Amino acid sequence: MPREPLLERLAAGLIVSCQPVDGGPMDTTETVVAMALAARDGGARALRIEGASRVAAVRAACDLPIIGIVKRDLDESPVRITPFVRDVRALAEAGATVIAVDATQRVRPVSVSDLLAAIRSTECLAMADLATLDEARSACDLGFDIIGTTMSGYTGGPIPTAPDFELLSVCSRLGTFVIAEGRFNTPALAGSAIEAGADAVCAGSAITRQEYVTRWFGDAIAHANAVRRGTALALDIGGTKSLLALVQNGEILDERTAPTMRRIATEDWFAELRTLAADWAGRYCAVGAAVTGVVREGRWSALNSDTLDIPPETPLAERLAEIFQCDSALAVNDAQAAAWGEYRYGAGRGTDMAFVTVSSGIGGGIVIGGQLWRGSRGLAGSLGQTRLTDGTRLESFASGFAMSRRAGTEGWPDDTRAIFSALADGEPWAASIIADAAGEVARALVNLQAIADIERVVLGGGVGLLPSYQARLQGALKAYPSIFLPVIVPAALGAKAGVVGVADLALRGSQRGSA
Repeated sequence: MPREPLLERLAAGLIVSCQPVDGGPMDTTETVVAMALAARDGGARALRIEGASRVAAVRAACDLPIIGIVKRDLDESPVRITPFVRDVRALAEAGATVIAVDATQRVRPVSVSDLLAAIRSTECLAMADLATLDEARSACDLGFDIIGTTMSGYTGGPIPTAPDFELLSVCSRLGTFVIAEGRFNTPALAGSAIEAGADAVCAGSAITRQEYVTRWFGDAIAHANAVRRGTALALDIGGTKSLLALVQNGEILDERTAPTMRRIATEDWFAELRTLAADWAGRYCAVGAAVTGVVREGRWSALNSDTLDIPPETPLAERLAEIFQCDSALAVNDAQAAAWGEYRYGAGRGTDMAFVTVSSGIGGGIVIGGQLWRGSRGLAGSLGQTRLTDGTRLESFASGFAMSRRAGTEGWPDDTRAIFSALADGEPWAASIIADAAGEVARALVNLQAIADIERVVLGGGVGLLPSYQARLQGALKAYPSIFLPVIVPAALGAKAGVVGVADLALRGSQRGSA
């Protein structure tokens, strides 16, 4: 078919990509032909078909224009769509009307110009599948008849969920016929594509991949159920390990742990979080992260890089919303989240309280008048960041990590468990290290009581919950006047306080429409 009549036929029309899931039950030539005939009967203006043999089968059964492609997985190149000249020839011989090629600017076995020349040697029109404006301009300069936004979002990084309307809009002004393709998977999005300047729209998965559509409906139903029941995805990112959990009304439905990657807040780290929770998709309606460090307006920074070296001002809430596909996400300091968890469901229920954790680090959170007090800079309750008389952080002297470092410098095992084991065996060096650390925490708690005058302190953390540590702490507190002594109770939620608390906070934020 000549170029102009074909483009007029496609204008403002729907192109249906009849490509089943590879290896799925519908991945047969007979099914592809049936899909093509059904699309024709539904009003499709053209078809997009993969593989020369299937192009030939559809051509024999249907008279619609066919955009033909060949997909290959190559070791030496990420290019998959019609990478070789022999593919072009096979598609032309099979009866394709248009031949589409990957026209991205990536390492490839054959140049885009050579592929275009091969198409020009046939009677077929040439279509460039691309991902960027620069690639679109190059394709137009080369003389492609059609350009498509097919590859946008598929050339690296997380695959977005929404179509690339920005790319579509700028491509529509280049003067070449533009097909909107790539995640235009609802009638509304297809209509919006035409409004944004597309000459035609290609849809595939939403029409011909029953597995995908079924999953979309299932996820939507699961998400609606999560909203109704109030389920949140909660993450507690610690210095050594991370806990991920599905939490509903203070109850953990499912959980898993993984070592915290040392390259924190990198693309690899975010990708690992997404992978860890991938099978929970659709089961939650809010996302919250309890993290070591300080969080202001969703941006995460380190308070003590010795505990966790976080890139300054990491947009944590924004990235979590993106990778977990939620409208918004909440990020809060882990001890503040644990404080809220203990207030709502644990040992501090219904009281003005402070939560203090002594673990690999030292942190804290304060709840007064039924509100988590985060402060103007997100620092409220950061007991570990208070200073000793010599200017040292409390956390750098009295935490589990700090005690281990001191033991190591003195020639003893640099392991917190080994220190407390030695204490149980009556070793004086262990008793000295623990007593010194507990003494400084006691002083900080007395100061906190004098400032906030709270009803109780909930003590948690892997070190803080040890009976031998609590005994040393209570012993150190006896040196202070009784009016300044806090009422200390052990945490009830243990290591789960952070995820329980941040899940509740995230759900409250989502119910208000923000987080």
